[in-house]
Amino acid sequence: MTDEIARKADRICDVLYNKKAEDILKIYIGDKSILADYFVVCTGRNTQQVKALCDELEEKLIPEGLIPKRKEGYQECRWIVVDYGDILVHIFHPDERVYYNLERLWTDGTNTVNFSALRDRELEEAQRAAQSQN
Repeated sequence: MTDEIARKADRICDVLYNKKAEDILKIYIGDKSILADYFVVCTGRNTQQVKALCDELEEKLIPEGLIPKRKEGYQECRWIVVDYGDILVHIFHPDERVYYNLERLWTDGTNTVNFSALRDRELEEAQRAAQSQN
């Protein structure tokens, strides 16, 4: 079950990354809380992008069977929380991300994947490999 939940969290991160979310973190909290197994935390550049990121999750994931149980903060678009049961997605406006610093409360140094940095490295390596073949 945990592998399946991790794959779902990765898929959520993929959708956010492809929609240009910034600083995407996947934080395993299953051993620290009964709230969820994972937090996915990201930032949109402005309120319009925060809303667009939330909309993109629904557009891409509902057809795949990942249906949110609940969504909070959508009207204000400063901090949206999307509840997928085992995964809570936090989409922040930059000011709220800095102010609340949610990851500081939940990260212990071993339970966090910087998904944005990971994907950026993968893309750079793929580009280098493609260039070396030419």
